[in-house]
Amino acid sequence: MPRFLFALLARVPLPLLHAFGSLFGFLALLRRKHRRILRENLGMTGMAGQVGLAAIAAGLGRGILEVVAIWLRPLAEVTALVREVRGLEHLEAARQRGKGLLLLAPHLGCWELAGIWYGARHPMTALYRPPRQPWVHAMMKAGRERGQIRTVPPDRGGVKALLAALKRNEAAFILPDQVANRGADGVWIRFFGQPAYVPVLPYRLASATGAAVLILVCERLPGGRGYRLHITPLDDLPADPAEAATRVHAAIADFVRAMPDQYLWSYRYFRRKKSQPPLPENL
Repeated sequence: MPRFLFALLARVPLPLLHAFGSLFGFLALLRRKHRRILRENLGMTGMAGQVGLAAIAAGLGRGILEVVAIWLRPLAEVTALVREVRGLEHLEAARQRGKGLLLLAPHLGCWELAGIWYGARHPMTALYRPPRQPWVHAMMKAGRERGQIRTVPPDRGGVKALLAALKRNEAAFILPDQVANRGADGVWIRFFGQPAYVPVLPYRLASATGAAVLILVCERLPGGRGYRLHITPLDDLPADPAEAATRVHAAIADFVRAMPDQYLWSYRYFRRKKSQPPLPENL
């Protein structure tokens, strides 16, 4: 039944779908915990004065409902929603290097569409964390594994698959702005001036293969008119994972400042876990 209802929702025109999403986001603000997390993240990053909770809530709601259309509409319709691509020449230059492409898509705009757009054109292996609900997992996997996309979980086998894809001069797709789970998986950096424990996997892959590193951001256009894809190369990343992660997250922060209502402010980027090592003294 949920799949049937989502299939109907996926056929709603994007402007109306985004309008429904905005309403859904506003209703979510009724939850006190949700409001608290949004205010904490905005305050810690210094963005509270630049964007309001209403705009954040509307963006979060649009992001939730648009995924239904991205996963369930025919692939050609989905990729056609990208109305403009900025930086396509960087993508082509990276492919010509012959060492693979490491595509980093932050939780900004429609990151689902960023990966599907590329995978509809070229081979790509994407890292993903399976959701708890089996029916959501099945819908997500079917929606993502189209075109030339293969999805892999964040385990040893998944890491090997990403490495193999890069060595075949294919693309590996990763969301870099997450919280690392265990001590060996992450590194402490400053993100928006706050300590954040982020995964080191992207930077180890780049160092091991010499892959070209690009940031992909799929910006929502106003009024549900579609999306604008930004492709930004990050040349000559440092070999040190902490330095590389710092540079990547500085670029992400610049994008967030340019479109603050499209970031996933509900995610607890700066949370502390017992499994994380202590903060370094020189951070």
